[in-house]
Amino acid sequence: MTAAWPRSVVTPMEAYRSVIILCSVVIYMLMCIGVGLWAMRRTKSTHDFFMAGRHLGILVTGVAVFSSTMSGFGFVGGPGLVYKMGVSSFWMVVSASVGISLSFFLLAKRLRLFAELRETISLPDAVLVRYNSRSTSFLTAVAILLGVMGYLAAQIGAMAIVLQTILAEVSWIPSVPREMCLVVSTAVLVFYCVSGGIVASVYTDLVQGLIMVVAALLVLLTAVATVENGMTGMSRILLADDPESIGPWGTLGIVGCLSWYFVFVLGACGQPHVITKFMMTRRLGDARHMLPVSVFGYAISALLWIGIGLSMRALVLSGQEPPLLEADNAAPQFLQHYAHPLLAGVVFAGLLAAIMSTADSFLNIGAAAVVHDIPRAWRGRSLDNELYWARVATVSIAAAAAMFALFSENLVALLGAFGWGTFAAAIVPTVAIGFNWKRATPMACNLAIGASLLVNFFLEVLQIKLPYGFHGGAFSLLISLTIFYLVSVATPPPPIDADIDQAMDL
Repeated sequence: MTAAWPRSVVTPMEAYRSVIILCSVVIYMLMCIGVGLWAMRRTKSTHDFFMAGRHLGILVTGVAVFSSTMSGFGFVGGPGLVYKMGVSSFWMVVSASVGISLSFFLLAKRLRLFAELRETISLPDAVLVRYNSRSTSFLTAVAILLGVMGYLAAQIGAMAIVLQTILAEVSWIPSVPREMCLVVSTAVLVFYCVSGGIVASVYTDLVQGLIMVVAALLVLLTAVATVENGMTGMSRILLADDPESIGPWGTLGIVGCLSWYFVFVLGACGQPHVITKFMMTRRLGDARHMLPVSVFGYAISALLWIGIGLSMRALVLSGQEPPLLEADNAAPQFLQHYAHPLLAGVVFAGLLAAIMSTADSFLNIGAAAVVHDIPRAWRGRSLDNELYWARVATVSIAAAAAMFALFSENLVALLGAFGWGTFAAAIVPTVAIGFNWKRATPMACNLAIGASLLVNFFLEVLQIKLPYGFHGGAFSLLISLTIFYLVSVATPPPPIDADIDQAMDL
């Protein structure tokens, strides 16, 4: 079997592969600084910092939705999961595509109406409008802040992995430890986020989303060409090693895959960094045009996840590649050694763009929770000089998440799945169901959020593995949904403001 870009063949462009990739990344980093400075001029208030002034168009918002869903979790962690577990993680790809559609159906119109009626600038703001309960808004903000730490750590960890892999291939740069790459990545991220807020994020999302849709198709073709007989050859190699890895459930098994399906389909409606973008559009009717953009973009970009993961597993099993020290290195190693240098440079830059723009979204909603939502729920108003404190909170949250990423031993994708599960279990009942069901009560929301956080973090901290690979986030979501429904039915229905009541009927 021969690789499409074997290491023994050195063309003129191959000789400068590492330089081409490094230059692509440096150009991207400079672009981030430029976008941050440009966005800073457009960010004059917390409304701009958190909601982009509610002036985003269909293409920008639609691409931002799928880019935020994919992120470093999918681009770096996804191939790592395929390499480690076979086709099990395909269920995440399918589930997330369905989940995006479900979130548009349940929440796009509702959140935009609430924003129109009450000028909400965050998800806990919308919760306060719906339930007239400070305690529910407070717990939603706390859940967001806790979920941000796991998910943001996954993004920062992915950035460090990509940067370290790039620098390791440049002969005139000494070996750079993961810790230093983590510091550099976090520093660039903090500048980009502090200066531009969510404006910088969504416009970077637009650029990287369009790039990754095209690059994913090219990477898939490259991945197929690396193994003799393409997908047929890959399947034979994987089947000979472990028949389960290429079966419909992968090595995780049927229960684990279906639990992923459950938490990723329904959980998409509880991802605050994604659904808050529904409040940023210019017009109420934009959602129906954004949906196909988001679903199509996600489905195409996920080909990178699938192609690289299968190819690297087959290459290692066939002896063309040494076993990876870390599964998360699957995507960077493939791009360094098998993709055309120009394609590798573009994809690496796109990977960093995906990671950074999504990390910006997390920092944005985390900062909103700290300086706007929690103080407003606690004392009735947000902090004075809110824009200044939002930037201070952004730096603090980024530093904390970087430490979490440094000391966590989990795979990037598993860290991302933990964050996804935390958001899903805590937010789906309150928001996805409660915004469409008038019988939902604040007490039901509070108990569901509290129970989900306790269960999710109990499972994570004590490292409890559920039987048959059942996902901890799915288990937490089942518990929170059960509590939410039973308590809502058992307690008196809450009063709803007349304008919000009418909005829920639309």
